[in-house]
Amino acid sequence: MSHTVNCVKLGCEAEGLPMPPYPGELGQRIFENVSKEAWQQWLQHQTMLINEYRLTPIEPKDRQFLEKEMEKYFFGDGSHIPDEFVAPQ
Repeated sequence: MSHTVNCVKLGCEAEGLPMPPYPGELGQRIFENVSKEAWQQWLQHQTMLINEYRLTPIEPKDRQFLEKEMEKYFFGDGSHIPDEFVAPQ
């Protein structure tokens, strides 16, 4: 059953995620405060980070970096786009 959240990213009430998308306390905070739409936006941003920084998500240091960026994206000052990033046309 879906639930509604007051999305911290979009600044409005929206449909929430069906379950925590990440383990632990951060996943629970995301479940309670982030909408499906904002989560999809994060997945696109995360993909860009993985590609631009040539991250390997199975590497612990890369996973740790992505987790910190995820927390900043939703609950901090935002995850910034790398200076070298050129958006596809």
